[in-house]
Amino acid sequence: MPTKARKTWAQQLQQNHSVTIAMSCAIVGLSRCAYYYQPKLQDDSVIVSMLNAITDLHLRWGFPKCFNRIRKLGYKWNHKRVYCELKLNIRAKRKKRSSP
Repeated sequence: MPTKARKTWAQQLQQNHSVTIAMSCAIVGLSRCAYYYQPKLQDDSVIVSMLNAITDLHLRWGFPKCFNRIRKLGYKWNHKRVYCELKLNIRAKRKKRSSP
């Protein structure tokens, strides 16, 4: 059962049957931590705009130089997140070797 569905069931129990949060979570099998959890949506628009600005100025720079420049500017992003924004993690298709 997905957590989101169990969370809505727990909320419905509280509204309809005046049950406490702890009791409703126990009934539907949801931890109270999961009940209170609010997901943080990441906004990657800042990363994209920063990468576009750097790559427009320095066309021949690769990933390490771009990432080091971003770090020197004071942004503390994870290198894997920046790497994925550059779309460098997509594998290039190799040409198939033809056999005689």
